[in-house]
Amino acid sequence: MENLANGGHAALVQLQAYLAQMDLSGETRLPPERELCESLGVSRGDLRKALAILERDGRIWRHVGKGTFVGSGPIEETIGISEIAGRTSPADVMRARLIIEPEISREAALHATLDDIVAMRQSMAQTRVAETWRQYENIDNLLHRQIAQASRNNVLLGLFDVLNAVRRTVVWGRLRSDGTRPPADHHSFTDHERIVDAIAERDLAGAAAAMRLHLQQVGRRLIPLHEAAE
Repeated sequence: MENLANGGHAALVQLQAYLAQMDLSGETRLPPERELCESLGVSRGDLRKALAILERDGRIWRHVGKGTFVGSGPIEETIGISEIAGRTSPADVMRARLIIEPEISREAALHATLDDIVAMRQSMAQTRVAETWRQYENIDNLLHRQIAQASRNNVLLGLFDVLNAVRRTVVWGRLRSDGTRPPADHHSFTDHERIVDAIAERDLAGAAAAMRLHLQQVGRRLIPLHEAAE
């Protein structure tokens, strides 16, 4: 994490938490800076420092005259995300994730910094207290992207963003049928701990295996729901 003064660090943490709770299924534009400062309880100077860090990391992007948006940019316009998603099923998405994300985790185990690990553990803690499935899925999405960022490979990060954009368009959340929020024993909590622990321990093979196991479990739970809904 950047060497920020206390105020800047607090603003970054607050802003990350705010993004994790956003409903990414609809409008992804952030409120004006004045409103964000009031909502987060931070100064405009500290907020701008936090926004600059997130923009550099690809978490947000800015369009002059239109505002600040969540994500790494309007990739949908350049590579036809909507068109791909229209020809894609959740099973296709899961197979692609099983090919790409374990290898991303392997690279993260090789290159992750201490700050990367701290950020991942913060996200894991937030998933456990999520009050809705939507909130959980937003934080889960953040955690998986943090792992991709930790690979320190912009090509892999770009591939992750494309795959994730397709996944979000297919809308896995529609397949949820087990309550309004993740149960206390939700399998992903333990899965995520195994993944992040392996990354922290520089266990390349373990990180890849833990991510593969996690995605296989996700697929086993969600694919049957999709097939039943067809």
